[in-house]
Amino acid sequence: MTEERRISATEMPQAIEEAPAPLFVQDELTGYRTRWSGIQTGFVDEPRKAVEQADALVSELTTRLTDTFAAERQKLEAQWEKAEGVSTEDLRLAMRRYRSFFERLLSI
Repeated sequence: MTEERRISATEMPQAIEEAPAPLFVQDELTGYRTRWSGIQTGFVDEPRKAVEQADALVSELTTRLTDTFAAERQKLEAQWEKAEGVSTEDLRLAMRRYRSFFERLLSI
């Protein structure tokens, strides 16, 4: 029989902190999906144009993801790459954030 692990009150801020933020807000997701749907629909009448549009959309999306992850990495780096006064606790928290970020990257 497996037990469900409950998060204690002292762990709650850490658990919330480690929860990855969504890559896109809902409106962005809807916009990308709508554009993709239009591209697919257009394939019937203009296949070459549809493929060109698909390429442009995928390029836009990969650039957006790259920029998002680069910014997130810079934030992580700034947290521990301070002056000499970084405590072991600061480094432990930085390591947890890197682990969470690493897992997020692998889940894509």
